[in-house]
Amino acid sequence: MDAADDIADTAERPPVPGRLTGELTVRHPAPVDHARLQVALAGWWGGLGGEAGVLQRQLLVPRLFLQHFAGTSFLVERADGTLHAFLIGFLSQTEPDTAYIHFVGVCPDGKRGGVGSALYRRFFTLAREAGRTRVRCITSPNNHDSIAYHTRMGFRMEPGDRTGDDGVPVHTDYDGPGLDRVSFVREL
Repeated sequence: MDAADDIADTAERPPVPGRLTGELTVRHPAPVDHARLQVALAGWWGGLGGEAGVLQRQLLVPRLFLQHFAGTSFLVERADGTLHAFLIGFLSQTEPDTAYIHFVGVCPDGKRGGVGSALYRRFFTLAREAGRTRVRCITSPNNHDSIAYHTRMGFRMEPGDRTGDDGVPVHTDYDGPGLDRVSFVREL
């Protein structure tokens, strides 16, 4: 691949599979990748939420995302084929101006390397090219790293029905009883 696929590129580069940097490659996921993602969802969050947190993360990425939203999702692998990062996203069927980032993960030893930001930029480009003008996503109120990351990426927190820790707006029971979330939006 040429320098146009390098991780340091701007958001205007095409969101096509290819090389990121060094030994990392990006491609669209397939249903066969589901088991690998489930292992990552169990291990990459350092036990956040205990066993219930692991199960919750795994249930948030069922195989159907790899069957029906593969073209708007990305998977990053190392040269040896090891999973390094992923982004599961889709174009809203209900809101024609909106794209949605459903779940993103970067392996613990790959954090702060720019891979997550590169995946977001690829998704932003894909969304723009599909005529979308905004991207939405959510996170858990206790995931302070995610809240800080999304804020740095240009997302703003949407008002919730209550205020949580550190003044964070929380949407109570967003994903079901006891599953509060912070909702973000980013204009493209």
